[in-house]
Amino acid sequence: AIVTGGAQGIGGAIARRLAEEGAKVLIADIDTKTAKQNVHKIKASGGTADEFAVDIMNHEDIKAMIERAVEKWGKLDILVNNAGVTRDNLLMRMSEDDWNTVLNINLKAAFIAIKAAVRTMIKQRNGRIINISSVVGLMGNAGQANYAASKAGLIGLTKSTAKELSSRRITDNCIAPGYIATDMTDNLSDAVKEDLEKQIPLGRIGSPDDIANMVLFLAS
Repeated sequence: AIVTGGAQGIGGAIARRLAEEGAKVLIADIDTKTAKQNVHKIKASGGTADEFAVDIMNHEDIKAMIERAVEKWGKLDILVNNAGVTRDNLLMRMSEDDWNTVLNINLKAAFIAIKAAVRTMIKQRNGRIINISSVVGLMGNAGQANYAASKAGLIGLTKSTAKELSSRRITDNCIAPGYIATDMTDNLSDAVKEDLEKQIPLGRIGSPDDIANMVLFLAS
């Protein structure tokens, strides 16, 4: 299995959960220090993992990531496109660079990774692709035009790719989390967090483990 952005947060939880069930996990992240720490946690629990330094903006890095997993373990069963960033601002103030950065990392990188991964998966006639989108991709959100567009695009990419690959015994699914407690969302004010909790029937915000369990199901 490959998990992009697998050093921490949702990606970190996904990597650990897959490893718990016996997957050999390649944690692909630009944050190599934190990625190594997550690898250490997995190995300490008896799992198998390795880290791979990848700049998800660099398409050659993405292709090398796929090659590394196949060379190391002989196959690629699971690809989790989790890496993502935000560059929030109102549309009138949003720079073209912020738009391009978010679309490239959140959407285009997933396209490049899927395209590279399916070459191996088609030969195997088996594979699981899981893309991490966001509820914002369904609803939109003020101040997040770039993020919402990238996550909506990821949903469209998933639907199209699933139709193309299903005959090859390859599934492609997408998870659209709501508010999940991670470093990326920790900068919200307490008032905003309390308001979000009121909108959730369970009365609590989601955890990375909630998403990791969904990934495990879709990868099974």
